[in-house]
Parts: sequence; structure tokens; C-alpha cells
Amino acid sequence: MKEQILDLIRSTGRPMDGEEILSGTGGGEDAVRSALEELSITGRVMITRKGRAALPEQLGLIYGRVQCNARGYGFFIPADGSGDMFISAEGMNGALHGDMAFARRVDRGGRGSSDRCEITAVVKRASDRLTGTFESDGEFGGYVIPDDPRVSVDAMIPMKNVNGAKHGDKVVARILQYPGSRRPMIGAITEILGKTGDKGMDILSIIRRLELPDEFSSAAIKQAKALGKYISDEDIKGRRDFRGILTVTIDGADAKDLDDAVSLERTPKGLFRLGVHIADVSHYVRAGGAIDKEAYKRGTSVYFPDRVLPMLPKELSNGLCSLNPNEDKLALSCVMDIDRRGKVVKHSICESVICSDRRLTYEDVNAMFEGDKALRNKYSDVLPMLMEMRELMGILRERRDARGSIDFDLPEAKIILDKQGHAEDVQLYVRGEANKMIEEFMLAANETVARHGVEKNIPLMYRVHHPPEESRMEDLNEFLNTLGYGIRSTENLRPSAVQRVLRQAAGSPEESIVSRVTLRAMSKARYSPDCDGHFGLAAECYCHFTSPIRRYPDLMVHRALKDALHGRLNEKKRKSWLSRLPEASNHCSDREIAAVEAERAADDLKKCEYMKDHLGEEFEGIISGVVQQGFFVELPNTVEGLVRVSTLLDDRYFLEEKRHRLVGRGGRQFRLGDPVRVKAMAADMETGKIDFELCEERRAHTARHTGRKKTTPRSTERQKDGKISIHKGKRGGSRGGRKKGNKKAGRKPQGTP
Repeated sequence: MKEQILDLIRSTGRPMDGEEILSGTGGGEDAVRSALEELSITGRVMITRKGRAALPEQLGLIYGRVQCNARGYGFFIPADGSGDMFISAEGMNGALHGDMAFARRVDRGGRGSSDRCEITAVVKRASDRLTGTFESDGEFGGYVIPDDPRVSVDAMIPMKNVNGAKHGDKVVARILQYPGSRRPMIGAITEILGKTGDKGMDILSIIRRLELPDEFSSAAIKQAKALGKYISDEDIKGRRDFRGILTVTIDGADAKDLDDAVSLERTPKGLFRLGVHIADVSHYVRAGGAIDKEAYKRGTSVYFPDRVLPMLPKELSNGLCSLNPNEDKLALSCVMDIDRRGKVVKHSICESVICSDRRLTYEDVNAMFEGDKALRNKYSDVLPMLMEMRELMGILRERRDARGSIDFDLPEAKIILDKQGHAEDVQLYVRGEANKMIEEFMLAANETVARHGVEKNIPLMYRVHHPPEESRMEDLNEFLNTLGYGIRSTENLRPSAVQRVLRQAAGSPEESIVSRVTLRAMSKARYSPDCDGHFGLAAECYCHFTSPIRRYPDLMVHRALKDALHGRLNEKKRKSWLSRLPEASNHCSDREIAAVEAERAADDLKKCEYMKDHLGEEFEGIISGVVQQGFFVELPNTVEGLVRVSTLLDDRYFLEEKRHRLVGRGGRQFRLGDPVRVKAMAADMETGKIDFELCEERRAHTARHTGRKKTTPRSTERQKDGKISIHKGKRGGSRGGRKKGNKKAGRKPQGTP
């Protein structure tokens, strides 16, 4: 019906009213109304003020997402994938960060600049809630200052809607009136989280701001507890028994949700028989049940420095489903026979029962690989198998490298908290051989399962990574050529071409800069009902199969595989899967993006908290990003801060975006990847942003001004053409929806595959 309506409006070339659509489609009133509502929500149709349905292009409009900046302006990201457009603060017209809206292009950008547009109508609000700090305004009520710096409008809270909140409380407010060109944003406080600075309040604020579920429904908890703690003989019937085969789990020391175990044997023909045994979550979490609804809503577990928001209740994630040692557990196993070239020559996927013999940690296995005698003696029963696994890992890695798989191996942070939840250290997390070994085995299983799904025509949710856009690769190539690492041709790009550049740069002074810029040119991986391949892994088929405790897509893959194993995949069932997969794929992709945003926000906040204790100290780092406002510097432990261009006092600097550098009129430049020494100057816990200054810049400035009796502040007066001109250095302005003269603490503006 939806496509029929679209074709009808397109063929007439004008907006149509409801009666015309009913007559033209021959559909029922309810069916047409439902289809129009869905088309309107997704931006494919716009309902005019006269109640007519029109295609956006008929009205000169574009549908997409609003992406705001702390200073009030933003960008419009069209849903059709066309180029982003700039939105001035005046052109927002009440739109907030994340809103889906219609926009009208108002100006074509010149060379190297974006087109400009204005928002004409908001179709779908990103949220109806606001998390922030309440500032009392006495008898009149107060304001909620948003935690998200990208929301540049404060919410006015009338006294009747304060609901007991005190000045300085962290709160959640429901938005009663969205901002407009002449009206403020008005809200009502619905939840008081606590005082700013309370233990865990910073992370809780992020959870509320991004609307992440942190409690399970009573029905889900009741259902989880009713499942019990152990499996029964009835559960084991008909399953392949791997309890007699040496099996281990290898995870981080603090991991509690152990969803994968591995085993390795040699076949009579000398092949490696690798068993990847994954917790059979689908046996307990039935589609449509209370637990399943909660799991789907979350989409994924979210990991913070001080807590985990699990996808499943702890009774399952840490108990019944977790592959704890010396306990019989139900699994879905992918057993692969692999030859000396790393090729999977035979595989089987089956329901199984396992009993893990050892719960190993990455740290201990890495130490054993490095020759730790005490640990080798302690784990002498599994050491021979671990050494063979190490050998197989090398073979699999070599095969993946040979086909062009790309590995950026980006640094990760390990944040250490004290008992009060305060960040006392930020360390670089080192991935050892054990980590890479398990990753390699999981990649092999995921790829094998995906290929099995294609060959057997099983409707799976695939993990796809499309090749990068040619225009972005052309820009990348232009920059790489300045370093001597150009790609021969960006047309029909193959992963091996990207891999070749990274290998050429390995070990050189440019290695970091080449890796960073190349990664930014890549597209983002997503979930899809179509097996479109994975560019980064150079794999024709790929899916997520190995983590059903913490990822919903893996759970859906398990269910489809089991439908096939049990002969339930008839035509009716197949159509049911195919109808659900598109929406589920989009939902899971969106939940993954939300989880990544939340984890990054929490990490940034804790890194900021750590740096507050180190203000005034000097650090070595590298330039990790270049923007108009300055350049970002990343320290060896991954902490990142901004050196503002306003602190570079020797010259005026201009951004050369495609060359990723700031260049002064005198020729001095700051380029992505350059080493620098900086001093920590500020750490803003409201925004999670850190400010650095160049050490030599500060020393040089001090030396120039030492001994002077009188100076003219260069920020307020300057000579020009024989006249004195006043230059106001004040930046920024008042925020919308705020009474004039009301005091407020200043806030700084915000700057896989």
C-alpha cells in the first residue's frame, strides 16, 4: 500500500487529499490512513497545512537528521545520503539535536564549503525528556541546564512543575513545549537523580540523557527467576555432547557474562578441529516473551567504567547462560575443520552441551605465551592445547591478511576508579596474543555461520560494511599523495589497496597520521537482512553469532539457525523472517550507535575527571584532529584535549581541511600526527572537554612580555591604517529560553568497522 501511494502521488505530480488517494489506490480507509502515517513518520511523505499528502521533493524539501553544536548552529544530514548542509542558529526554527526534520536549501555553498539550509518542520523529536542541572529562580521556578552541550536551549520550569527539586540537583524533565522562534522550551521535572558530584551521578546522568533502560520489567525478572539455575536431562536430549572434550573460556579478569568457549583437536588427517561453543540463549529467551521484549528494546549491553547495563537479567547473563567452569551448559556450536592454509574445509553447526574445564583470563594466557613458568605449571593440563591454538591463530591471521583484511588496531583506554567512583588513573589497554587469538576464532565462526546461511538460504541478520564513498577516498588520496602513500586508483576500491597503504606506512613517522585519516574515510558497519559483504574484513559473508548474551543480532541469528536445524523453516516461516529482518536490523544498528555514544561519553567524562587532578602538568602527545577552532592532542593513554587556535599567539592560522593541518601566514603548521608537548589547562566536567596549551607557546609568550612596563592588550586594541580600532574579544551569547540577568555558570562551547 505504501509504495502504491507513493507511485500515485508521484504520477500526479502534486499534493493529494485523502479522498483522492482512497479513490486512486482502491484501498480501505484504515489501510490508507495507516500507510500515510508510516510514510509521514519516515519522511517519505509530508502532510501539508491543508491536510494533503505530498512528496518532499514536490515542495522543495529534504528529509534528514539535525546535528547540533553547542554554539547553537548545526548541520543537516539528509536521509538520502547526499551532502551535509549547514544550519545557522536562526535557521533551526525550534529543532533540537537528533530530531528528524524537513529542510529547505537556502544557499549553495562555494568551493570547499557546505550548502546552507533551514529547518521547515520537525517530523519526529529525538526525545521528549531532558537531563540536566536544575537552577532555581526563586519564587518563579527555575531552569534545567541540559547536560548535553549540543542542546543549546535551557528548559524553563514553572514553579508548579518544580516538584521538589532543589538548586543544583541533577534532574530529568519532561518537555511540555518545544522551543520556537518566539517561544521558550518549557518542561516539568519528573525525576530527581541527586546532587552533582554524588558517587555515580555523572554516569547516571548519561544513562538518563540517552534514555538507556537500566531496570528490567517485573515480568522479565519474574520470568528469569523462574528459569532456575541448572539445566535438566530433558534440556540435553538430542544435543551433541562435547563434555568429554577439553574446553576453556578466555575472557577479561572481571568478565561475568562468559558467552563463548573454545576447544581444539587434531583430526586423523591432521586438520585443526576448532570448536567455538556459544551460549544457547535462544533456548531460554523465547521470541515475544517478557525477557525478549526487554532484550530487543536494549539491543546490546552497555559497558561503563563503573557499571554494566546488561541486555539480559543477571540471572541469565551471569548465571544460567554464562559458560562458567565445571558446570554443564547448553550451547550452539560451530565446529570447523581447518587446513594448514587456514581454509575451513568442513564445518557443522549444532545444538550442544558443554562443560568448560577452565576459566582462563587474557592476562594469564598472555603471560603463559611469554614463558611464565609458574602459570605454565598451574595450567599444564591445557597448555598444549593453548600452544596449538596460538599456532592456528597465526595461520588464520595470515590467510585473512592475504585476502586484504584491514586491521587498524586502535588504542583503547582502561579507566581505573577508586572506591568513590573517581577516576584515579587512565591506562592504555594492551591487546596481547590471547586477545587476538580469541578474536581470530570468533571471526572465523562468524564468517562460517554467515556463509552457511547464504548456502542454505537461511534468513539471517548480517553484519555489512560497504566500501567507502569514492569522493571521500579521492579526498583521502589527495592527502596521502602529499606523504608519498597514494592509492593507485579509488575506482572499484579493494580492501587490499587500503591494507597496502597501511603496511607501507607501518613503522614510519607517518604511521599514526595515515591510520587515522584512512579510518575516518571508511563507512560505518551496520546490520542488514542482505549479505552485502564486509569491506574491512575483506569477507563476502559475515554476521554476528558469538555474543548472544550481550547482542540481540546474535540471538536472532541463533533462532534462525535453530529453525533450520529443526526443519521449521518452511515458506511461511521464511516469509515471516524476511518481513521482520529489515526493521530489526535498523533497530539493532541504532541501539549499537546509542551504546557507543554512551560509552564514549562516559569515558570522556572520566578522562576529564582524571585530568582535573593533573592541571598544570606537561605531557607528550600527538595531534589527533584538526578543526577550525584548533587541534586535538591525544596523550599515550588516549586522553584527548583541544589546543585552541586563540592560544597560538605568534600568528594567524587557517584550516586546510583536506590536508588536515592548520597553517600560519609565516609558514608554521600543525599537522595531524605531529608530536607536541602540551600543558593541561582546564577540564570541564559539564561538557567532558579538556583544554591544552602548547608548552613552547606559553614559554615564548612569557619571555616576550617579561620586563615590559606597559602593554596594550592585543585582544582589545589594534592599529589599522593609522586608526585605533576596538576589537571585542567576548565570544558567545545568551542561551535561548533564559531570563535576562539570570546568573549561570559559564560553559565552554563544544568543538569499527
